[in-house]
Amino acid sequence: MVRIEERIREAVKFFWETRSGQATRQGNTSGLKDQGERSAVTGGAQMDGFVLLVRDLLIESGVPASSIFTNTKLEIPGFYRPEKKWDLLVVSDGNLLASIEFKSQIGPSFGNNYNNRTEEALGNATDLLTAYREGVFKLSNRPWFEVTPIFWTVAK
Repeated sequence: MVRIEERIREAVKFFWETRSGQATRQGNTSGLKDQGERSAVTGGAQMDGFVLLVRDLLIESGVPASSIFTNTKLEIPGFYRPEKKWDLLVVSDGNLLASIEFKSQIGPSFGNNYNNRTEEALGNATDLLTAYREGVFKLSNRPWFEVTPIFWTVAK
């Protein structure tokens, strides 16, 4: 088994390679390109290395692979919006066990971006909890939420 440090390094490498490739390719077909660093992130997928790492860790911890969704069936109902697409879901016997969203933050405007990511996390939690309270989900345990910011300083 590959050590966790190496697996994290691979996810970080995937992040930077994907980000760089997206910035290079954007606008090749349409001729339109986002301004500044935005061209590197609007294509999505740069966090997929971390999504797959968490998926693999869940499987290694005993969660059946058939209960983990990373590519399809990622939408669950909300209350304030019809549905929300997550990056990773764990569902067993029709019960939602985990919903995870991955975000990255790069650049000089850390304070403003951190506030935006915090608002997104609180909004997602409020939407999901309200949907549960209002009976959108079948009877199950009340959702528990944790917002865990993880900060890495990583050189390219």
